[in-house]
Amino acid sequence: MSGLLLSATLPLSAQQAIFEKPSNLISPEIGKDGSVTFRLFAPFQKDVSLRVDGWETAMRDSLGIWSVTLRGQEPGLHTYTFLADGLTVLDPSNVYVERDVTSLFNEYLLPGGKADNLAVGDVCHGDVHYVWYPSRINGKQRRAAVYTPAGYNDNPQRRYPVLYLLHGMGGDETSWLQLGRAAQILDNLIARGDVQPMIVVMPNGNVARDAAPGYSSLGFERPEFNLPHTMDGEFENSFPEIMEYVDKNFHTLAGKDSRAVAGLSMGGFHSMILSRLYPYDFGYVGLFSPATEASLKGLGAESDAYRDGASMMKRQFENPPELYYIAIGKDDFLYDDVKAFRGELEAAGYPYKYTESEGGHEWRNWRVYLSEFLPLLFR
Repeated sequence: MSGLLLSATLPLSAQQAIFEKPSNLISPEIGKDGSVTFRLFAPFQKDVSLRVDGWETAMRDSLGIWSVTLRGQEPGLHTYTFLADGLTVLDPSNVYVERDVTSLFNEYLLPGGKADNLAVGDVCHGDVHYVWYPSRINGKQRRAAVYTPAGYNDNPQRRYPVLYLLHGMGGDETSWLQLGRAAQILDNLIARGDVQPMIVVMPNGNVARDAAPGYSSLGFERPEFNLPHTMDGEFENSFPEIMEYVDKNFHTLAGKDSRAVAGLSMGGFHSMILSRLYPYDFGYVGLFSPATEASLKGLGAESDAYRDGASMMKRQFENPPELYYIAIGKDDFLYDDVKAFRGELEAAGYPYKYTESEGGHEWRNWRVYLSEFLPLLFR
């Protein structure tokens, strides 16, 4: 009889999440005045604070419910966690959780201004495809994300320009979509006519892996920040395989004037190297908070891809790209390296467009840089 009772209860326990009572707390609660209130039920904790966008503020206890209200935040996508008696915890009242390398955090969108580019608008939407392409150089199938604009399938004869959009160290092919809101930015700007409809390819820049953690042949591996072959030239040397696959399987426009490359941090460094290794392939270049050769401190210095950079850049600017865009925050730890790189460009007489913003090495800046870079392409 006990065996029968056990088997009868198994289906219920397997579906217990369906029947769990949701928390009555609302957190975060966004007020009409733009204020944001956070709440955490933690009756046994002695000290609770909120970490939002990298800075910390104390919370007040009232019968086991800790709360704090923030005012005057800039519109945008914000991330946060709680710190309870020294332990970092997520907000159990907020189901919106993202991963950045090994860190988990909650997020919320404070509307208004440029932040509206990050929201899902009432517009026609593009599609995101996850594709596997063969890499002979790396000896494996590798995964990439590809955004195609609204209407892409309506006219197979129409061809589109291509932006290759690259992530930073520790990221993967999902980063620009999940953390950067790239699909929402593209949908909204294309719908307003501010941006040319385009294909956007987001490959995995870590050649030691075939795909993002949880989607690769390694299964549910622990994400790592500094993987083997990071910025040692292997990604750049194998990059033509990605372009070959994309041109064969998507409705692309061929030629330098219809191809762009851009990226953040490590991806900015990759974009700098790719654009000078293949100067006849990229007419638009975007470097968002980029690492530079000065940032490598010897890493990958022996790679053929990184040797003789001055002469390769000279060749690149003999027929200069339509746009060479650099953007960085004033508090970015790479600011001085980028300033030195800009000095090299200016000394050589190479034209570039420069944007300097507040803040540091963070997604809040990179989303804005992408929003400002896209309207400059393929005009």
